[in-house]
Amino acid sequence: MSRTAFVTIAGRTNAGKSSFLNAVVGEKIASVSSKPQTTRTRITGIKNIDDVQLVFFDTPGLHKPVNKLSEHMLNTVKESVSDIDAVVFMMDCTKKINEQEISLLKSMNDSHMPVILVLNKIDLLKSMDELAPIISSLTSQIKFQAVVPVSIIDGNGVDIVIDEIIKLSEESVHFFPDDMITDQPEKVLAAEMIREKLLMLLKDEVPHGIAVGVEQMTERDDKDILDISAVIYCEKESHKGIVIGKGGAMLKKASTMARMELEDFFQIKVNLKCWVKVKEDWRNRENLIRSFGLSEK
Repeated sequence: MSRTAFVTIAGRTNAGKSSFLNAVVGEKIASVSSKPQTTRTRITGIKNIDDVQLVFFDTPGLHKPVNKLSEHMLNTVKESVSDIDAVVFMMDCTKKINEQEISLLKSMNDSHMPVILVLNKIDLLKSMDELAPIISSLTSQIKFQAVVPVSIIDGNGVDIVIDEIIKLSEESVHFFPDDMITDQPEKVLAAEMIREKLLMLLKDEVPHGIAVGVEQMTERDDKDILDISAVIYCEKESHKGIVIGKGGAMLKKASTMARMELEDFFQIKVNLKCWVKVKEDWRNRENLIRSFGLSEK
């Protein structure tokens, strides 16, 4: 009989949740950036190992909400830790746990949800001896199914986390085809790849006010070329100028980086065209949040 486990990846921003999902799946399906709140919605990743299908939900990072979009992001986290088989709780082991993390972990304990604590970034520790007091402090407050130190950037420990999740899988039919790695539409994946490049290149105050929508994505009949048309939305006219850059240099650089990644992912030559438009204060406008696919409803 085949087995399945549905798992939510939760934790603070920049703990390594999206990097973990990409490492498990073996493909880049979630945006990764040093900027906080890179992930805005729940992203599904699928990993098949022999007769076991693992279905992962990567969630936005825990943070203090500052606008309606932030509220939607936190609601996504809360909804994603119910009606599943387990939670992989990611922590940056170089940072102290905060009250928001403790509160979420205790609520999962109260609901008897199996939690695998993953202590990421052990490569940044001076000595592995630093882990003992961290683990002792956490396990004295919270009950964990397992505690696994990892370095996702080095690939250390990821296989151990997978083994722990497999232990929690239950007999079930597989809910997705075995060759499927995500349920995200191709347009959404393409939009996220473009947004990630902007996150990498732009100043701190600009990226959070950016959304990307792919309006057209068609493969030509006469040539092996994928035409993609995308619109980059920002909140202020001044931000539009920053996104475009002097003489269009910033937009060209971001588009070129995105096109290269799109070609690698889709294994086809890509013709990418990007436009920049202003949608004032869109992160506080419910209709725009929904139209960008960033609402949990």
